[in-house]
Amino acid sequence: MRVLVVGGGGREHALSWMLSRAAAVYCAPGNAGTAEVATNLALAADNSDRLVDAVHQHRIDLVVVGPEAPLAAGLVDRLAARQVPAFGPTAAAARIEASKAFAKDVMARAQVPTAESRSFTDQAAASRYIAGHPEPLVVKASGLAAGKGAVVCRTRAEAAAAAREMFGGKFGAAGREVLVERFLEGEELSVLALTDGEGVLLLPPAQDHKRLGEGDTGPNTGGMGAYTPVSLATKPLLDRVEQEIFLPVLRELGARGARYRGCLYAGLMISPAGDPFVVEFNCRFGDPETQVVLPALAGDLADHFWRIGSGEPWRPATPQLAAARAAVTTVVASQGYPDAPQKGAAISLPVTSPPDTLLFHAGTTRDAGGALRVAGGRVLCATGLGHDVAEAAAQSRALAEAIHYEGRVFRRDIAWREVRSSASRLEGRPS
Repeated sequence: MRVLVVGGGGREHALSWMLSRAAAVYCAPGNAGTAEVATNLALAADNSDRLVDAVHQHRIDLVVVGPEAPLAAGLVDRLAARQVPAFGPTAAAARIEASKAFAKDVMARAQVPTAESRSFTDQAAASRYIAGHPEPLVVKASGLAAGKGAVVCRTRAEAAAAAREMFGGKFGAAGREVLVERFLEGEELSVLALTDGEGVLLLPPAQDHKRLGEGDTGPNTGGMGAYTPVSLATKPLLDRVEQEIFLPVLRELGARGARYRGCLYAGLMISPAGDPFVVEFNCRFGDPETQVVLPALAGDLADHFWRIGSGEPWRPATPQLAAARAAVTTVVASQGYPDAPQKGAAISLPVTSPPDTLLFHAGTTRDAGGALRVAGGRVLCATGLGHDVAEAAAQSRALAEAIHYEGRVFRRDIAWREVRSSASRLEGRPS
């Protein structure tokens, strides 16, 4: 089978790595890492015309779309019109991420638990609502903002400033509509599910670290690391997530003529009482969650991708896949990330990587002389594997430490909450 993976980040390297075990993989545009497991095509992920042409030129059997933007722009629709199987939702179904206001309406109709919110297209109206809203609160750009369009605000003054920046163009078109919602207390959990619009297969849940600094401090980013498994994610909780969140949302999308096929990502907040609430939906694999979820699995997902993308009969034997091993990934970023990442620095990688590690490229390129260079804000994802999260975290840190370039930035405490909780359980004291 020939598979085209669309995208050029760490998620796409992880997908290409997994699929290369079962297929001949092409990646567009790819990066220096995907070139090691796939054939890179110099095609932008948002250039639908050239991508469709490339599918026929290279006799591609299945297209796997990584980023949200081409999905929201209708790449899968274009491929379907040419009878090309694709793993990913149509533009209508991708609105679950492309419009947070749409997602809130879907959840309201499906009676899915989420924070109360109001959406606004007028700054003055939003400011008046914020002035009477309890603190803290969350302000979100409704459209696609590369994972950076949600601002947690301690005060109404901070929220008013965040809304003003969004309406003022900080996130471009994504900020034309702004949501203001109640702040949810609890612990975050990322749950990814493969689906054909009816059945679901939950992948091992993960937890992402959004803050730039250690101790979960500093500005929000696209993600500085992730880990799996998460002790918070018990089977009874995941049963509830399947029955109370995924299935009702899929039924509601289907009722709207937007049957969802692909990977649906639910960003959850688990309340102190143990109840799941939806923070957001993404219409694709998470990044950097993919860099731990896929390595944690014992096998690959190629057959699932094919059956869902081609429309063949698909019913997973189980609604949940457990992690066969623990995995932790540490994102190594560039100086100035997330606001003004500096590019071009030469990268030095270890000649021999530490054992039980995988290195996924996120923002890298090779210059004319073959030197590896920084080409993005998130540069590399150092994934460690182990019998438990603590062991995997140590391996991940060791690999991150072995990477060198000017301005290197990374956190040394990815998975800290899980490691601390595990240590407390072993000592027989509350975490």
